[in-house]
Amino acid sequence: MYIAKLHPFAFKIGPIGVHWYGIFMVLAILGGSYYLIERGKQLGEDPDYLSNVTLWTVLWGVIGARLVFVLANEPQWIWTDPVQILRIWDGGLAYDGAVGLGVFALWYQLRKKPLVFNYLVDWTVPGIGLGIFMVRIGNIFNHEVLGRMTELGFGRWPEQLWGSFIGVFLILRYFWLERYRTPPPGYQFWSAMFYYAILRGFIGETTRDNPLYLIHYINPYWGIGFTTLMQLFTPPILIFTGLMMRRTWRKSATRLIPPGKTVVSMSSEASGQK
Repeated sequence: MYIAKLHPFAFKIGPIGVHWYGIFMVLAILGGSYYLIERGKQLGEDPDYLSNVTLWTVLWGVIGARLVFVLANEPQWIWTDPVQILRIWDGGLAYDGAVGLGVFALWYQLRKKPLVFNYLVDWTVPGIGLGIFMVRIGNIFNHEVLGRMTELGFGRWPEQLWGSFIGVFLILRYFWLERYRTPPPGYQFWSAMFYYAILRGFIGETTRDNPLYLIHYINPYWGIGFTTLMQLFTPPILIFTGLMMRRTWRKSATRLIPPGKTVVSMSSEASGQK
């Protein structure tokens, strides 16, 4: 989507402009952090400790998002304009880097509490979905993350709206599983990453106006292209997240049960059927 009338700035305070992108990103971080901390209290952890863990997770997530974006899209900034690397409010964050470094930071802080980590990493999913949704709306205001032009009568693919839909899908799927299923801790997160990779890699990236690698195919009529960098990484991501989903089921026999949840392990179900 490209709407020329939309302005990147929500307002200005003297020479300082406040971007819509930055506002949406902060709101998503606050919303996701609040949910994570509130759910984390069910584990009996100290709220101050949870707040500290969340703060460092978010901080390293933002660093990872910016680092991966720069390395994948603007590596010349490192030696030509290093200050630009810090201007995250102008846009340019890579979801993959945010999740990768953010989850690593969460694991490192909870490495001695693996069960707590598995529950908390699941509870990051609503915040991740909210972040995808709101940041893609911010991309519309920044006139970035554009879809390819087509000859189908509507011009350019509304890539940002598709990205926002993926965020909404992750949130709805998460709460549906919470209400109607009893997945083992860790499954929510890894399955969300699995489906995100499918939706973005095989659909979103196909219509997104990104540089192509290895296979340089573009269909101008449909406005699709292969293969982007994300598409190249999609198969190994699917393999890894799929294996982690399977691993969470196999290790779900003994686990911490939060208040208000009734969890039946896979081994108990199996023995009950005999």
